[in-house]
Amino acid sequence: MIDAPTTKEIAPVASFKIRGLRWWIVGLVFLATLINFIDRLTISVLAPVITQQLGLTNLQFASITTWFLVAYAASQALSGKLYDRVGTRRGFTLSILVWASAAMAHAFARGLASLSVFRFVLGLGEAGNWPGAAKVVAEWFPARQRALGMGIFNSGVCVGFIVATPLIVWLQTQFGWRTTFLFTGGLGFGWLALWLLLYESPERHSALTDEERALIQQDRSSSTTTRKMGWMELLKYRQVWAIVLSRFLTDPVWWLYVTWLPLYLSRVRGFSLTQIGLFAWMPYVAADAGSLMGGWASGRLIRHGWTTNKARKAVIIVGAIFMSFGVPAALANNAMLA
Repeated sequence: MIDAPTTKEIAPVASFKIRGLRWWIVGLVFLATLINFIDRLTISVLAPVITQQLGLTNLQFASITTWFLVAYAASQALSGKLYDRVGTRRGFTLSILVWASAAMAHAFARGLASLSVFRFVLGLGEAGNWPGAAKVVAEWFPARQRALGMGIFNSGVCVGFIVATPLIVWLQTQFGWRTTFLFTGGLGFGWLALWLLLYESPERHSALTDEERALIQQDRSSSTTTRKMGWMELLKYRQVWAIVLSRFLTDPVWWLYVTWLPLYLSRVRGFSLTQIGLFAWMPYVAADAGSLMGGWASGRLIRHGWTTNKARKAVIIVGAIFMSFGVPAALANNAMLA
């Protein structure tokens, strides 16, 4: 009798080696992040159409967004533990199965209740992208390159915005908003096929060269030899509170753009849906450049002798200063100037 292979034994098979495989791996995570934000942004871009057809007020649309954020916050806190328990490969598979299915389900929404449920489930799945992507970078990159790796996959957020807005508007004008949700949600299943075909840990990936494996693992003993910590113990560290506080202050600004920019352009600036598709992606070009430049700059400062702590804080401070330019943009009388 021949025993069937277990899930753990199934891995991508390669009879050749790929130089620089870690960059292909982070590119795969970049693509997942891009799809993640296309799925997330679809309802925002289509908000002028959906709110009109389903008879939703601004307050009701806000409540739909709130359900997404509640699920997102809860899932982001728990997804890291899921990835630690089941591994990166299985964890990402579960996350994208949930969010892609929920994204497609939006096509069948009939009103406030159904949209709220679908957004809630979408939030549960989409939150897993970030702990999963961070775990991939930690597993596949040496410490000195991790900031750049994080910058690369994070740039998928902004590229997702750049691609999503005109794509979603085009799909809406050609096929309607329900078909648009089916298409954008279906992208996740296409990515999942690539993920299952190509991804495995560095220790088990047969296409990884010996030289790159040695590079990845060169500081592994000092950077990943850790013990498990509980929530209460984590809260004793000021670094944890610094991260929580920074996200508490910056995330509302980010989500303001993510959720309300298309509706703002439509109802306040008088943009048509076509004009939204032409212009709403522009703020994210700068955000995309900032993501890549931030990762590159912190790595360069470290190579020039700065401590990791000092280099990354310097980049964060510069980014915070640039955020303040959103205030005069909101006050500008001319839409193009804003």
